[in-house]
Amino acid sequence: MIQKAFRMKLFEGKEKDYEKRHNEIWPELVEELKSHGASKYLIFHDKETNYLFSYVEMENQELWDQISETEACKKWWAFMKDIMETNSDNSPISVELSNVFNLK
Repeated sequence: MIQKAFRMKLFEGKEKDYEKRHNEIWPELVEELKSHGASKYLIFHDKETNYLFSYVEMENQELWDQISETEACKKWWAFMKDIMETNSDNSPISVELSNVFNLK
């Protein structure tokens, strides 16, 4: 099991759109995430900076990498590109975060 955390950024004024789209997340995208080993996926929003903090627990890195190649994921990225910072392939610009503390 791996734990990944990363941040992304919303465009100003798109917070409600982002939340609405995730409240109506496509079943085929959920299925892809689960079938590729995602057991927990959380996204938090910092209202002061418009950064999103994402945390996911996955079976392994290889399965995580495979998600980006699925049709459902590519369609989702295209659907989200108008409300957040993205790369040329529509994937969200994301910065991986390092784990510096873990309460056990």
